[in-house]
Amino acid sequence: MSLDAAQDAPPPPTRGVASKSSFYLAMRILEPARRDAMFAIYAFCRAVDDIADDEGERDERRAALDQWRFDLDELYAGRIRPGVAFLAEPVRRFKLDRADFEAVIDGMQMDVDEDICAPDWEKLDLYCDRVASAVGRLSVRAFGLVPEDATELPTGAKLLAYHLGRALQLTNILRDLDEDAARGRLYLPREALEEAGVDTRAPHAVLAHPALPKACDPVLQRAREHYVQADLVMAGLPKSALKAPYMMSIGYRSILDNIAARGFAPPRTPVHVSRLKLVVALLRHLFS
Repeated sequence: MSLDAAQDAPPPPTRGVASKSSFYLAMRILEPARRDAMFAIYAFCRAVDDIADDEGERDERRAALDQWRFDLDELYAGRIRPGVAFLAEPVRRFKLDRADFEAVIDGMQMDVDEDICAPDWEKLDLYCDRVASAVGRLSVRAFGLVPEDATELPTGAKLLAYHLGRALQLTNILRDLDEDAARGRLYLPREALEEAGVDTRAPHAVLAHPALPKACDPVLQRAREHYVQADLVMAGLPKSALKAPYMMSIGYRSILDNIAARGFAPPRTPVHVSRLKLVVALLRHLFS
């Protein structure tokens, strides 16, 4: 399949995948080409994340991720395989960087290679960069924060991806403690557990430990710091290109606030994004 043929193909079924995302409303309000690019980026992330979370053999999941790497190599060489055809137009139009797609796959491979349990802060930050900030680096191009002829990300766009990506991923980690433990994973950093006096690394045992709130607090505070830094970055960027990242930040910050208010003692009731808050935030952003 050629680039021209891919461009003439009907829209890929990425909207249905994206509609399950907490970010769907933020993506939906973008202009059509940017919206479709975000749907495609999310569909890619969902596909490789599903491989990481699958319960199959590790070698089989590694092979599935390697297939994505091969298909991306082919895509960027101009030979578009059916499985990645939905990415062809966003890659062409917004010059999405191959290295960022690779980074996302590398992050998923960290979950495939081992069930991550109590990584140190450095490893956790690397994980967040790969599975979240790399997605941010793809997304800022789709949002319109990068000139279409630019090969390098401007400083503001790069910093937004850095801070907002980490803020969102740390929020996910605190939200999904029980879901991750069911897969044998625990993303709370080793240093935070040690400082809280938690002497086990077994996920379910950590989640039942009375010092769990103390161990979670450094992660919560670091997430808040990243949200603050993301706000400062956005204050210096073109407002017209910030609708989606602004809504993502507001929505996930509300999740973080609700988690903090709920606490970490069991039973931990699920926390979700309030769509009403998202709509109010959008209106405030548009008319401020």
